[in-house]
Amino acid sequence: MQTGLFQPSKSVIRVSPFEGYTSYAPYTCTQCAEGWCMTACPVGAIHINAAGAKDVIDDKCVGCKLCTIACPYGTMFYDGDTRKAYKCNLCGGAPACADACPTQAITYEDVATADWVGDFAAERTAIVLAREVA
Repeated sequence: MQTGLFQPSKSVIRVSPFEGYTSYAPYTCTQCAEGWCMTACPVGAIHINAAGAKDVIDDKCVGCKLCTIACPYGTMFYDGDTRKAYKCNLCGGAPACADACPTQAITYEDVATADWVGDFAAERTAIVLAREVA
């Protein structure tokens, strides 16, 4: 997610220290198949973009922070200035972090995106319809 400004506090890449700060590892949104952030969003403001990333649609986001709570990896963030959630969107398929990383600690692999929403939606619809019939 490029903003055009140097703002480390708003970076979507965080660094985790290990073993008493003897080594460090970068981490960012893994674009997980479960998509807990998408599931938690009450207004449907998170969609899968063309690059296969879960992407926050600013015009739809109401800033409720439910996605930040739902993310088990801690890679959904809230911007107090815009009052919107944000996360890594893979820079539209060409992540700048992977290109800029001098040690290749950050890499990007283009893999097929699984359609987990279709099965989930069908299962959820069947449950809801069963309750309505009963």
